Amino acid sequence: MSIQPGQPAPQFTLVSSEFKEVSLADFKGKKVVLHFFPMAFTGTCTTQLCTMRDSFGYYDGLNAQILGISVDSPFTLKKFKEEYNYQFPLLSDFNKTASPAYGAWYEEFALGLKGVSKRAAFVIDEEQKVIYAEVLDVATDLPDFDAIAAAVK
Repeated sequence: MSIQPGQPAPQFTLVSSEFKEVSLADFKGKKVVLHFFPMAFTGTCTTQLCTMRDSFGYYDGLNAQILGISVDSPFTLKKFKEEYNYQFPLLSDFNKTASPAYGAWYEEFALGLKGVSKRAAFVIDEEQKVIYAEVLDVATDLPDFDAIAAAVK
C-alpha cells in the first residue's frame, strides 16, 4: 500500500548521480518533492523530470528540494542528468529500499523486468510528514504537476 498524506515520510539514504549518499533527513526544515520514475531515458520519465527541470525556479523560490528516484544505477542516472541538465539530484534505489517503502513499486514491469519504481510524486513538509501523495499505476500517465505545486505552496 502506498504512503498517504499525514503519515511520516519513510526515511532513506541513497546514492546520488554524483556518487554521494543523500538522506531524506538531510532536508529537514525544507519541503521535499520526491519523483519516483521507472527508468531513465524512457519517454514519459524524461517528460516528468523535464517538467520539473523547467519549473525549477518556482520550487527553488519556495525552499523546496526536488529529488528524482529510480532503480537505475548511479552511473546511468549521472548520464541521464547530464544529458537533460536536471538541476536536482537523481537518486539510485538500486537496492530497492525506498520505492517499496513508499508503495511506488511494480513487482513486474514491461519486458518482464522485476522490481521497478512506479511513477509517483510525494511532497514532504519541513517536519518530514507527507502532505501530497500520488502513485500512478499506468507508467505512461504523468503526475499532476499543478497539484504538486499547490502542495508545496
